[in-house]
Amino acid sequence: MKYDVAVIGAGPAGLAAAIEAKKNGAGKVIVLERDFEAGGILNQCIHNGFGLHYFKEELTGPEYAERFIDTLNETDIELKLNTMVLSLDKDKRIRAVNPCDGGIDIEAGAVILAMGCRERPRGALGIPGTRPAGIFTAGTAQRYVNMEGCMIGRKVLILGSGDIGLIMARRMVLEGAEVMACVELMPYSAGLKRNIVQCLDDFDIPLYLSSTITEVRGKRRVRSAVISRVDKDRKPIAGTEKEIECDTILLSVGLIPENELSKEAGIELDGRTKGPIVYENMETSCPGIFACGNVAQVHDLVDFVTMESNQAGRAAAAYATGKKETGGKTFDVYAGKGLTYVLPQRARMDGIGSFLELFFRVDDVYQNVQVAVSTAQGRIARFKREYVVPGEMEKVRIPKKLLDGGEIRLELEAAQ
Repeated sequence: MKYDVAVIGAGPAGLAAAIEAKKNGAGKVIVLERDFEAGGILNQCIHNGFGLHYFKEELTGPEYAERFIDTLNETDIELKLNTMVLSLDKDKRIRAVNPCDGGIDIEAGAVILAMGCRERPRGALGIPGTRPAGIFTAGTAQRYVNMEGCMIGRKVLILGSGDIGLIMARRMVLEGAEVMACVELMPYSAGLKRNIVQCLDDFDIPLYLSSTITEVRGKRRVRSAVISRVDKDRKPIAGTEKEIECDTILLSVGLIPENELSKEAGIELDGRTKGPIVYENMETSCPGIFACGNVAQVHDLVDFVTMESNQAGRAAAAYATGKKETGGKTFDVYAGKGLTYVLPQRARMDGIGSFLELFFRVDDVYQNVQVAVSTAQGRIARFKREYVVPGEMEKVRIPKKLLDGGEIRLELEAAQ
């Protein structure tokens, strides 16, 4: 089967990208989703707070997803659910399978990767102790409680302070559980400030920073966990152990972009974001293959996922229909001092409009700093920030007239 644009994933990124591609002239568009319904992670995010930037109103996760599902259903975009993509190559050939069609071979003019990300499991952490029941990733717990109607525990300890963990702290209290504490390895929270206030402070849930679980106790079910303070090298400090009684541990310790298909297609990955390296239009190192949403960088707001995916959808439609040249002088974008990453990592002068938008995260909590943008000739722009934290993605817009086509670097420095 041949399509102009094929989208892998029907979460918020894939839905927005497919709709935007259709709006911008793509003829035949197909969306492939391995789950039994579209919407992705939003289906289990029944709390509100979505849509404030994009729709200018407050929605729950399912309501936000429904807006795009309804729009998709008004088009002739083909949506295949229960469909697992098995392979993708650099020539944009897709092999998938589902119960109805069996094996499916797709040739696409452009492909959009929107597979999202997965949670880091316990096995990646190496927590000492026994292996009892009662240990879940925060996202798995969220699905059990919000979608399956299963109560997972009564005394809950949360490791990590990512947004899903914070939100589940509140959710478990509302369901009648006692949340003993939220334990964070770093000296700052990894979640949004509003979630710290609304999910921990408003429910008197303690947050232990610079701390971690050093032992899990229990035979068949978690009975307790030992937490310890850590030093500047993130090593447990002897003598600071504290045992906390609990029957459930939730892990909110980071998200990893789904990279299997990207690797198979030979797409170049960024060691910092762990996702594909992309250009200003979200195109990867393989021409005609684009990436957006959490597969490219982990977002804290779904509104920004939608905006980024709209860009990928427009670019994919242009590529598939031959309406846009992708040549021009190419330059790299680097993350310097104080930044963990910057995206896009590359840009082409011909593809930049009036501004080049760059997204980044900082590596610590900073006050009264400025984001300095430099080329080989020196500083070309500075953007002041009164307060930045790792849990919140930042953005700067650099006027194209300031760019000379050479590499640029972003870094933090003290505000002048």
